Amino acid sequence: MSADKPFVDERITPSQRAPAGFAPVGILQADQGGWAADEDGPPVFDLAAYWRLALKHRVLVIACFLSALAIGAALTLLMTPIYTAQATLQIDRESARVFNSEDVTPRENLSQGEDFYQTQYGLLRSRSLTERVVDSLGLASSDQALASLEVTLPDGEGSAADRARARRELAIKTIQDNLSVAPIRGSRLVAVGYDSPNPEVAARVANAFAENFIQANLDRKYESSSYAREFLEERIAQTKERLEDAERQLVDYATAQQIINVGDNEDGSGVGTTQSLTSNDLVAINSSLAEAKATRTAAEQRWRAAQASSVLNLPEVLANGSAQRLIEQRATLTAEYQQKLSQYQPDYPEMVSLRAQITEADGQLQALANNIRSSIRNQYTVALNNERALQAQVNGLKNDVLDLRDRSIQYNILQRELDTTRTLYEGLLQRYKEVGITGDITANNISIIDRAVPPTKPSKPDMLINLALAALFGLGLGAVLVIALEALDETVATPDDVERKLGVPVLGVVPLLAKGETTAAALADIRSGFSEAYYSLRTALQFSTPDGAPASILVSSARPAEGKSTTAYATALNLARVGKRVLLVDGDLRNPSMHRVVGVDNEKGMSNLLSGSADLASVVQRTRQDTLFFIPCGPLPPNPAELWGGDRVRQFLAECGNSFDHVVIDGPPVLGFADAPLLAANVGGTLFVLESRGTRRGQARGALKRLRVGRARLLGAVLTKFNTKATVYGGYDYAYDYNYGGDSPEAEGNKSKGKRP
Repeated sequence: MSADKPFVDERITPSQRAPAGFAPVGILQADQGGWAADEDGPPVFDLAAYWRLALKHRVLVIACFLSALAIGAALTLLMTPIYTAQATLQIDRESARVFNSEDVTPRENLSQGEDFYQTQYGLLRSRSLTERVVDSLGLASSDQALASLEVTLPDGEGSAADRARARRELAIKTIQDNLSVAPIRGSRLVAVGYDSPNPEVAARVANAFAENFIQANLDRKYESSSYAREFLEERIAQTKERLEDAERQLVDYATAQQIINVGDNEDGSGVGTTQSLTSNDLVAINSSLAEAKATRTAAEQRWRAAQASSVLNLPEVLANGSAQRLIEQRATLTAEYQQKLSQYQPDYPEMVSLRAQITEADGQLQALANNIRSSIRNQYTVALNNERALQAQVNGLKNDVLDLRDRSIQYNILQRELDTTRTLYEGLLQRYKEVGITGDITANNISIIDRAVPPTKPSKPDMLINLALAALFGLGLGAVLVIALEALDETVATPDDVERKLGVPVLGVVPLLAKGETTAAALADIRSGFSEAYYSLRTALQFSTPDGAPASILVSSARPAEGKSTTAYATALNLARVGKRVLLVDGDLRNPSMHRVVGVDNEKGMSNLLSGSADLASVVQRTRQDTLFFIPCGPLPPNPAELWGGDRVRQFLAECGNSFDHVVIDGPPVLGFADAPLLAANVGGTLFVLESRGTRRGQARGALKRLRVGRARLLGAVLTKFNTKATVYGGYDYAYDYNYGGDSPEAEGNKSKGKRP
């Protein structure tokens, strides 16, 4: 058991200690700061707890809120109006292309766009641009010009140059502090603004920034072009000298080696396709040789075909016109001969004549075919001879070309160097011309869209924004003060405080009686909220242990006058009203008061019983309630703690168990006396009574600690004198206003509020 928790009977389960609608033992709700701690889950944010704190300290919160609003409004009215003038610029990644050539300044691609714009924004905020604005407007020329910025140079000793530098630095710092550069999202526009108490000055400075930014951009481009021209002039001079030297070396070498090249010069630059005469001859003859080989191959194929087949079946013969006529003539004669053979004998003259004509046609056809065959052979022979002649020429030129190539190695090296130098020289000349033109016609990628105009209304201070901020500050201050007060608050005011600050379950909440109302009258009226609160306590006691309400109950408190005697009497009375035989005992042997509540004499009582001078039957007295019996305190003993510490207490409780269902003891306060812990150790359960807003947390914890040391079985706490009108507690209403069957306005009001009739 920890040193900070009171002893709670571990034999009692949380579900058995209180029914639905009562705070169960062992569960702590609404922990500090609006978090609810539950045994079965993680802490849960409780917004209602904060709302209750706000309502509890509503006067403080409202006072902070209204004070902050008043201060915010006063400060806003006392502030100097500030006017903001803005000029709108459009910044493109590239300027308009006048010539189809690369610019000398770096170009930005899409992937570098964001870096480009951030660079431009940085240039707008740069000191160099601010210096240009100061110089162009003459803001640092004199003290009067500096005063237009609503700043003055402190009087001091120094030379005129020192004061001029100080004015310049002050003007630059003032302008940079009041300058704003705001890109417009989703566009290439940027708003350049300046804040000043003078609207004319604000517009003038904003326009000066826009104009000087454009001029500075043009100056940077012109400086880049000037540098490029100087660089190109130097390179052109060097390249021209190299080109002339390369041309001289090439001509001298070609003359010495007798290298003559011919070719075209397509672009007029001296660079083209050139070859030597020997190479040209070799190329031409080699081309003729290829054609000759093709001709020879075709002729050879025709000749081989003519040798392998019948002369009359040659394609050339069949394609010949004379041969076709002879073949047709022979076919006609043969057909005529076959036709007449059926009429005449073969030796008939006409038949003989036909055979002679056929024979003559065959001879002519054979002669023609032989001639064609001879022509094919002659063509093959001519093609073969032509190929051999060309091959001989090619073989002769090869040696000449190989020798020329050996001599042309150095020539080609010189020629390549000459061509490279000439290309570089011409490129530099073209670039130099372009840079000269673009330097004279400088394109700009920045333009002014809207010029700044003097504003008619101030931009600062904004009354609505300042009031909103003041309201937030006031609410925040109120919240901080509320939390601080709650952290420093030692009082126990609500059931929530009891469970959160003490860790003790609340079994009952007794409302504060109205002014002029007595306890006896409130208990006598069973329909009053006071009585109903103790009915709820009785119900909670019946569920506090597995066997119902304990047989012996001690009612105690941290200090006197917290309502423990009333709670003890009401508890005993309500147990008796349900038919239980209840013995009410006044256990406060130092300051007894229960006999006055019950209305009996105090001549003999517990002091006599514990000292052994009387028995139980002689000290028990009847009350107005049939089943409620009472034992008063009796004569005040000199040593109450010794009486409660003896064995007579256990014997007394055991003897009472034979005759009564419950024994309710009105005990003494815990703090300052040893009586209560001694009593708590012997009874079946202890009720701890707390006065709402009367008992401090330190007192209650000290009392609970003493009870724990005495091994008390704590059933729970009863919060008395709870003001339901002044305290908001989680939406629960502890007024307990009952009016069974009544038609009074109060009853009607209760019905409208949803309370039980």
